[in-house]
Formats: sequence, structure tokens, C-alpha cells
Amino acid sequence: MRVLVTGGAGFIGGHLCGYLLGLGHEVVVLDDLSTGLMRNVDHLPVTFIQGSVGSAADIKLAIEGVDAVAHLAALGSVPRSINDPCHSVDTNAVGTLNVLEAARFRGAHVVFASSSSVYGSVATLPRTEDLPTRPISPYGASKLAAESLVLAYGATYNMRNTALRFFNVYGPGQRPDGPYAAVIPRFITAALTRRPLEIHGSGQQSRDFTYVETVTQVVAQALTRSDLWLDIPVNLAFGSTTSINQVASMVEQTVGVSLVSHHLATRPADISASTNDARLLQKTFPGISDIDIETGLQRTYEWFRDKI
Repeated sequence: MRVLVTGGAGFIGGHLCGYLLGLGHEVVVLDDLSTGLMRNVDHLPVTFIQGSVGSAADIKLAIEGVDAVAHLAALGSVPRSINDPCHSVDTNAVGTLNVLEAARFRGAHVVFASSSSVYGSVATLPRTEDLPTRPISPYGASKLAAESLVLAYGATYNMRNTALRFFNVYGPGQRPDGPYAAVIPRFITAALTRRPLEIHGSGQQSRDFTYVETVTQVVAQALTRSDLWLDIPVNLAFGSTTSINQVASMVEQTVGVSLVSHHLATRPADISASTNDARLLQKTFPGISDIDIETGLQRTYEWFRDKI
């Protein structure tokens, strides 16, 4: 197959490109490099197009000859969306509409990276796909709008689209820098440079962390399996529950240091707990399982150790 990966120069995108190439597929990357990095793809034999999902012309160029689209391009981060909601909604929702229109006319199907943030204030745990969605941030709302469009296009235009709700993805290559960096790369780089760990809130908030290579396996199956026709989103996480304080402790043990933790104010729209019910995921993608977080942290630490 020839696969377009939007946001392919991002953390997850770079891993996905490498995995797809290893399976023998051709890969085209569309990325505006606003948050992605060329280092994630410049060592791979991909066709790279610097452009934006906000541009119909860029998408039309990138989708030429393509069989399927892995639509990862997005402005991530709840805090970023609170600070600049218009940019987040334009990129995440309207950008997805642009991709879907191009894919529709090309005859390609779309696998979309949605987010667990669509559940928002719903208190029920673990998360099942039939729960209501109540996003509490512009980011969550933009992802919900986008995944609704993905599924609506599938129903209306007979497109074999898939919406996967990513939960906290981590692994080698994730950016530790900037105000919107994820917690695991921030903690690991702080430990390697012997800086205090900054924890927002009590640290008791929990997450369902998913290793990036597991995510790429699921996305690749969704792209390539002709038998996969889904009219509902699927949560992409395996039912683990790890608090931020536990992550801090595991990072200290992995790196072999003892660090001071500074507790900062709770971030607006921060979800207190997020855990998936993995039954639909495991039924839909049998044979795929995640590695334990201790192993994932060790691999992530080793990558950062060699870069710092």
C-alpha cells in the first residue's frame, strides 16, 4: 500500500512511518513541522511534503496515489487549547474535514487519532466506548468533533474509516521540551539532568499509559485490514492505572537517582483519572498486547540517556 501519514514527523508519526516501511508499504508524510521534528523521519525512505492539513492544496498534493491515510496531524495538549482555542479547533476539527474530503475523492480510507479527552468530566471508570462524551477543554471538543466527522464520512460515503481514541502514549523520541511536553519525557530528562520533578496538583491523578510501538501496531492493522469496518470509535489503551506520583517514583528507580518533587497548581481541565476497558480493543485487534510500564520506561530512559 501507499500510505499518507499526516503529522508523520511527530513522535507517534515517526514511529508509525518506520513500522509501515518495515511491513513493505510506501509512506508519504505531510507535516508543517510546527510541533514535529525532521529528525523523526529524515533517516527513513519516505516522501516528505512540508505542508498543513489546513491547506486543501497541500493535502491534494500529498494524497496523490495514496490508498489509506493515517491522520495523526493535530495540535495536542489541553493547556495549549485553553490558551489558543481557535488554533486548536482549526487544526484538529477543520483540518480533519479537509483530510476527509481529499480522501473521499481519492477513494482512500482514514484512520484517525482521536483522544481519551473526549470523555472529559464523565466519572465512570474504566472507560468504555458506549459512555457519554463530555469534553471539558477545547482540545477534547475538537477531537470529538473530528472523530464524529470521521465516522460520519464512513457512514455517508461508504469509507472504511476508523477512529481510535489514544490514551497517554509514551516512548522513545517524545519531546521533553516546551510548556506542553508530556509528563514521562519531562520526568526522565529532569532525572537525567538532576533537576526537580514538577508535578501539577497532588500527583494522585492517574493515567492509562500506552507504549508507542503498541499504538503503531494497532494503527497499522486498522490501515491494512480489509475486513475492518467500524461504526464506533475504539479506545486504544489496555486498562492500566498509574498515578503521576507512581510515574515519578518509577523514573527515579529506573534512572537510579533520588529527586525533589515540586508540586505546582492543578492545571485547568485536568482529568483526575483515566483508565480504559480494553475489551473492544482486544476483540477488534486480537493478538496485540501492551508492554508493562516498567519495561516501557526502561526503553524510553535508555533512548534519552543516549541523547543527553
